[in-house]
Amino acid sequence: SSLLYKPASIRQLAVAASQITKSILFPSNQSTGRIRIMSSDAAVVSEAPVVAQPDDGDKSKQQQRPQQRQKLVLKVPKGMHDRPPVQMSVREDVLQKIVRVFKSHDAECLETPGAELKEVLTGKYGEDSKLIYDICDQGGELLSLRYDLTVPFARYVAMNKLQSMRRYQIGPVYRRDQPAMTRGRYREFYQCDFDIAGESEPMLADSECVLILTEVLSGLGFSNYTVRVNHRLLLDGIFQCCGVSEALFRPICSAVDKLDKCSWDEVAKEMSDKGLADEPIERIRQLVLTPRGSADLVDQLRENPALKGNAMVTQALDDMSRLFRYLGLLGCPDQVRFDLSLARGLDYYTGLIYEAVLEPTPDCNVTVGSVAGGGRYDKLVGMFTKKDIPCVGLSIGVERLFTILEQMHKAKEQKIRTTATQVYVCSAQKNLLEERLRLCGQLWCAGLPAAHSLRSNPKLLTQFQYCEDTGVPIALIIGESELRDNKVKLRCIASRKERLVDRDSCVDEVRAELASLAAAQQKTEQ
Repeated sequence: SSLLYKPASIRQLAVAASQITKSILFPSNQSTGRIRIMSSDAAVVSEAPVVAQPDDGDKSKQQQRPQQRQKLVLKVPKGMHDRPPVQMSVREDVLQKIVRVFKSHDAECLETPGAELKEVLTGKYGEDSKLIYDICDQGGELLSLRYDLTVPFARYVAMNKLQSMRRYQIGPVYRRDQPAMTRGRYREFYQCDFDIAGESEPMLADSECVLILTEVLSGLGFSNYTVRVNHRLLLDGIFQCCGVSEALFRPICSAVDKLDKCSWDEVAKEMSDKGLADEPIERIRQLVLTPRGSADLVDQLRENPALKGNAMVTQALDDMSRLFRYLGLLGCPDQVRFDLSLARGLDYYTGLIYEAVLEPTPDCNVTVGSVAGGGRYDKLVGMFTKKDIPCVGLSIGVERLFTILEQMHKAKEQKIRTTATQVYVCSAQKNLLEERLRLCGQLWCAGLPAAHSLRSNPKLLTQFQYCEDTGVPIALIIGESELRDNKVKLRCIASRKERLVDRDSCVDEVRAELASLAAAQQKTEQ
């Protein structure tokens, strides 16, 4: 194409032409050629390089040009998960039952931050300390996400100089563990803790915590559980009698703690790798693999010649004997078993330790390992202050319980409600939106959970279908004839029976119908 341009000189023409050409022919930042101005007889009149280097204006435009946006992959972090309404419905029901048990044992509710100073958590978890999530330096404070709820509770007791407290707490904790989602093992999960801080007679508070553990599991409908109990002093005494140096007590205890997941050969190899000779390893095997028992195992260990005369063993067996006597007086179920292979890997335990395990059933064949555990930790508060405050408590891993309960619901094909709505207000004809609102307001003022369609003229069958899909038990129907007679039609969704009730007494009629349905449901479950 031709350009209408009157340069002052041939040189200016060449320079202008090079500026135009460079962005068309050579978009990259390289000098790749020259432009020539030729006369009619093909003689070179002037020549200028085409330099593909942007001027300042081009640079600013390039800087303003947005970078190409990478495609976002929508996913949750590894080891974490969303909780849809069905799961949350199960969760709320479970947590309400657990809190009811905690409150029945005189517990107060406590909440602590999701993060603690790193030094608060350091040195409390033994080999599991590597699983703590550290947070980048925020304004000069080194923080970590809480690993459990026990250490924050001990910090709270020490910081506030408390001498005694019964507390429960429910909240998320974080561990950089290898997740196994199908078994309820996550990197973010909820714990439900109950703890008793303060002086008490030996085994009184401990036996109550074991009882609470059985009450929670039984209250959630489980009968296929075993609560394993042991004593840290007994393990230390066994290690001492077998020739283990005191410096190796905690590392060897951590190895024994893996017996519920690994074979004895694997555990023995770990002990050997930690510096223990073959002879003490064999002595430990003979003792920790003793079959489970109850008070009878206490008497059996008292007579064992390999353990006689050890002060730690004697004190631990006295505690265990007292524990089983108190549990009998409390009416504790028979699922509590004395198990010498139980070790609990955390460093802060000093006395009784316990752990609950669910056995697979025909309704749920999922193996999730332990679902709860705890023990006595008399020295943990003293790590933050000069005075030791004796403590004992338990922690329920509700994520694993949720996994099992969801599997049980699926096996029984039980429908789980995700809302608490008891009444659905329906309109039988058009132009009755305001009447629906008036009736909903009446129900809400009376404290009844109610709902209605957000469309002005919904179809009646669509409204009934919503009730059936979501499990709403009662529908109140308004039509022109009902309005004329000051009536409301009450419909039981399950039976599809309908009856007219007075508009002024519809709240009482709904409550009576709900009570009747609840009584019928309870009778069916029995």
